Amino acid sequence: MSPARGPGDPARLEVIAVHGIGEIRPGDEIAELMADAAAAQGTPILDGDCLVVTQKIVSKAEGRLVDLDPTDLDARRALVEQESRRIVRRRGDLVISETHHGFICANAGIDLSNVEAGQAALLPVDPDSSAHHVRNALKARRGVDVAVVVSDTFGRPWRLGLTDVAIGVAGIAAVVDLRGSEDALGRVLHVTEVAIADEIAGAAELIMGKASGVPVAIVRGLDPEWFGAGAARDLVRKPQDDLFR
Repeated sequence: MSPARGPGDPARLEVIAVHGIGEIRPGDEIAELMADAAAAQGTPILDGDCLVVTQKIVSKAEGRLVDLDPTDLDARRALVEQESRRIVRRRGDLVISETHHGFICANAGIDLSNVEAGQAALLPVDPDSSAHHVRNALKARRGVDVAVVVSDTFGRPWRLGLTDVAIGVAGIAAVVDLRGSEDALGRVLHVTEVAIADEIAGAAELIMGKASGVPVAIVRGLDPEWFGAGAARDLVRKPQDDLFR
């Protein structure tokens, strides 16, 4: 699988914010809601699109909400430990943990923003399955064949700032392996693997923002060769390959 566009392919990528989805409740079918909202604004979802969906609305639709008093530090700490496979570091109230999915993130991905007061949103139990559900629902209900990326906001070791990454993937490669291909000067690449799903999530976040109430974006114009089997678990480095564990 090669990420390079073939001769004559348009070197253009379009990212479209989907407005008007509204507040998500447990049990909502977000595939229907995003399809309706995209059509209402004049940008219907098309075959070959990639839908980037924020973790928050996936968690809300799946009922991954728990009651939590944000001032109760002991309860917050217990919830983080419940949602963690292991604690990586602690500093004050901040906990860096490895979730049961294998993600390394702050506070096990538990989020108090954009949820009702007194509640916290947990990560989906299986974000890859969540992405597949949305993809399959759009195919069955609207007849469109798309890829889906479930995104969340993570910090990164040794670099300031936050960025969105893929925690769930369906219908597109999460990682594109360029090893064995040649660079522009004809040298063979030996270690290059591109985190395509993370790059898609980051591009979508540029228009979704953190406080604008836009939980879905359509990414259009991706290389067709990227589409196919993929999973966010492919992005998690294996312990035996991790120099810092």
